Amino acid sequence: MLKRPSITFWATLFVAVVCLALVAIDGWRSWNARAQRLLDMEQLSSNLARSMAYQANDTIKAADVGLADIVERIEADGVGTPALERVHQRMVAQVQQLPQLAGLFVFDDTGKWLVNSRPELTPSMNNADREYFIYHRDRPGRAPYIGVPLVSRSTGQWIIPVSRRINRPDGSFAGVALATLDVDYFRHFYQSFDIGQRGAVALLSNDGRMLLRRPFSEAFIGKDVRDTTLFQAYERTRSGGSAFLLSPNDGEERFNSFRALPNYPLFVTAALSKEEMLEHWRRDTFAHSLGVVLLAAMLGLFGKRLVDQIHRRVDAEAALRKARDALESANRTLERQAMQDGLTGLANRRQFDVTLGNEFSRAMRYQHALAFVMLDVDYFKQYNDVYGHQAGDDCLRTVSGVIRALTPRRPGDLSARYGGEEIGILLPNTDMAGAHAVAERIRQAIEELRIVHTGSAVGVVTLSAGVAVLVPQRGKHLSVMLVEAADQALYMAKSAGRNRVCDAAEEKGSAAGV
Repeated sequence: MLKRPSITFWATLFVAVVCLALVAIDGWRSWNARAQRLLDMEQLSSNLARSMAYQANDTIKAADVGLADIVERIEADGVGTPALERVHQRMVAQVQQLPQLAGLFVFDDTGKWLVNSRPELTPSMNNADREYFIYHRDRPGRAPYIGVPLVSRSTGQWIIPVSRRINRPDGSFAGVALATLDVDYFRHFYQSFDIGQRGAVALLSNDGRMLLRRPFSEAFIGKDVRDTTLFQAYERTRSGGSAFLLSPNDGEERFNSFRALPNYPLFVTAALSKEEMLEHWRRDTFAHSLGVVLLAAMLGLFGKRLVDQIHRRVDAEAALRKARDALESANRTLERQAMQDGLTGLANRRQFDVTLGNEFSRAMRYQHALAFVMLDVDYFKQYNDVYGHQAGDDCLRTVSGVIRALTPRRPGDLSARYGGEEIGILLPNTDMAGAHAVAERIRQAIEELRIVHTGSAVGVVTLSAGVAVLVPQRGKHLSVMLVEAADQALYMAKSAGRNRVCDAAEEKGSAAGV
């Protein structure tokens, strides 16, 4: 006859099972913590890359704008002594205003120094052998060229050359204008980032040359990186991305986030060491696991109570997550309803005003055209009087569906109910011809629906549209001017017989066609 297990056995078995379960739970939580740690570091490296890209782009752009001004002055005024003196004064002022500038220089077609930002000119200097000079001499393009960092002949410091070609009136090569960016300016900026002891950040060109890297080493300057996994990953997108990559420089595995500069053929990368990223997690996991082992030794006294507490805690966490998810879902629904017109399903006036402000500022910043189309259903009051308000609502929903289907779906494009039977369409980076074409397609589509309307001279529902386009100028234009111009064009369409598209008249200094 088999002996029944004792209570000690069952207690021991219970404690062992609970210990194994606790260890398993601890391992699962530790693994999730590891994944979260990697996700946090991924976001950090992505933010670092974004910040570096904007800083490099803005730094180069500020110098490039000044360089373009110098080229224009030289080509317009020539290289006579008075003209060069004016250019020299302008150069000195620019170098004083921009801390990233080490100097500004102008060379003739032989590489001889004509003028620079230094107090005194060194006429014996010649830069015809420099890479940027040869580049512009042999190529007719007018775009800026960013060369590999080099040691300045005038100051002995490391600089990044940014240059532009100077032409004679017949288009032939007349020389080079050069802005030298202080490498230390970038190095100090990169030193401000907390990337750990084994992290790295770098600035590279789209043709596969390394311009600058932290940790800084002269051996990395101009290094060909086209055969590296980083450059190959960037080549696949030419915009941005992230990946775990093994560095060919020191063999360190890092999480790399890379991003292209908006306006120049360069990209940056921020790389954080995977081992360093996980060091804190390992210490935390070790301490946590040790605590679990000690806790398991005490489970003989507190086992059942601890299990009950764990169950209650899990239930409470699940209820809390459920409540949080329900609250987030409700908030998303409320936010969507607050920005959407209930009748037409289009954006409402509030969302339109917000989007108009954002796109108007963007168009002003980048000097892009911003188009606005104002649409209005012809004889809509008569339609309501004849068929009733319910039929009028159905008509508006049908018209809105056509407008939504035919409105472009680019970022920034927006169709919104402006008020009553008026519907507005915002089209960033669109000229008058493009906006007019969109409005005309919508007008034809509405007419082809053949919605019977006895109160209209045409016999079917039609609409009229006014189109306005503006390239905003700071201090000169307001967003309301674009809306008013489109509204006036709509009034012209109504006055001309309806069922047509009219463009805002071109008037200097006002919102009109471009």
